[in-house]
Order: sequence, then structure tokens, then C-alpha cells
Amino acid sequence: MKIVVLVKHVPEPTAVWKFAPDMTIDRGAIDGHLSELDEYAVESAVRLVEGGLDAEITYLTVGPAQAKDGLLKALAMGGDKAVHVQDDAIHGSDALATSLVLAKALEKTGFDLVVTGMSSTDGEMSVMPSMLAERLGVNQATFADAIAVSGNTVTIAREGDGATLDVAATLPAVVSVTDRTGEARYPAFRQIMMAKKKPLEVLSLSDIGVSAGDVGAGAAAVKVRSIDAAPERQAGAVVTDDGTGAAQLADFLAARGLI
Repeated sequence: MKIVVLVKHVPEPTAVWKFAPDMTIDRGAIDGHLSELDEYAVESAVRLVEGGLDAEITYLTVGPAQAKDGLLKALAMGGDKAVHVQDDAIHGSDALATSLVLAKALEKTGFDLVVTGMSSTDGEMSVMPSMLAERLGVNQATFADAIAVSGNTVTIAREGDGATLDVAATLPAVVSVTDRTGEARYPAFRQIMMAKKKPLEVLSLSDIGVSAGDVGAGAAAVKVRSIDAAPERQAGAVVTDDGTGAAQLADFLAARGLI
């Protein structure tokens, strides 16, 4: 069986994000790391194999040169090999174009099960798994709190509003996992060094059959016109309870139409 885990190298959330003149994030000027939510996808795939599933794990990412760091982190956690789609024309792509690139790369690598995080920690859109399932014409099972594979079926547990749901899908399928699937492991130094020796293939757009005109900022459905810094937070009102605290609070809320 072939398991492909999608991973993304994202900007450090605590850093001051900088933007390039074309209104895109200047990723080269910001420290980054493997998206934390993708670590749960990596851990889920590795646990499946450790649990006895006969499968090869491949990690797939799309991004500039530094995105390789995310692949190396994933390989240090476990797995067999990695694929990096890297092409200058991809810069500025929106989710639609990114899903096209990922789908074509998945078709080239081959897969039985695609595992993703429930969202990226930069975009936070949670749409990529469904977009990929649609483009690939395969089943999907999203927001899994647990995942198991038996024969030609993948089963997930999903927390619903009033109950835990067991959802089964026939392979091939795309599955997204939540941060409830189990704490991701921290690789030891030896595993980090071994990861650098695992196969890592770099593909261009032409390698996967995608035209440069179908991706990038020029093909994006959304255009960023301007970027402004968030305003500084203003000091809040302090209510001193001198016996009229409740009335003061009620007046404050009423003045703002909250009650």
C-alpha cells in the first residue's frame, strides 16, 4: 500500500510576518517549520505502519527551497521518502491552484491513502482535503480523531455534536486528521541525521504536467490590493464596584447594543 502524507512548511506564528512588494508573504525573511497540524498527519501514518500495516510512506510538499525543511522533519519522524514540487511559477498560487499541483503530483507518485492535517497553521482554510478528493475523483473522510485501515477500507472516528461517528470509506481515499489523533513524536538526533539520507525527489511543474499559466498570482481567483498593520489594542474600561458595578456593566453593554 502507498500512503502519501501532505505536509507544509509554514511561517513561524510568533514571528513578525513580512510581505513582499507583490503582497505575498516573504517566506524567505521569516523563520518557518513543519505545520504543527501536519505533524499529526505524519504521526498517524507512521503509527499505521508501526501497527502492522504493510505500507510505504511518502511525504509530499509544494513550496520554495526552504520547504525542504518540513520534509526532513517529517522523514525524521518516520516514513520512507519525500517529494518536493518546487517551481518559481507556483509563487502566489491560491488554494485552487495549489490543489491542482498537489493532485497532479499525487497522480504521478501514485497513492492508496492520502493523509493530511485538518488545516494549515498559516492559511487555516481546511479546504485542501476536499479539493483534492474532488480533483482526484476519490472518497474522502475528514476531521478524523482516529484512523484505521483494514483491507481496502479506511475507517475514522469523528467527534460529532452529540456522538462520536465511525465513518468508513473505500480506498483510494483522502483523510484529514485532527489534533486529537495522538501527540506527535519528537525525533531523536540520530533520526534527524538519518532523514537526510532518505530519498527526496524534486519535481517541477513540467514534470507533473501543469502549465505555468494555471498557477501563480496571475491565475489566483483572489487578489490582495493592500496590506495594513493591525491597529494597536486600546486600553479597556475598568469598572470599580462601589455598589453600582452591576449597573455600570449593564450600561456599558447597552451602549454598545450588546443587551
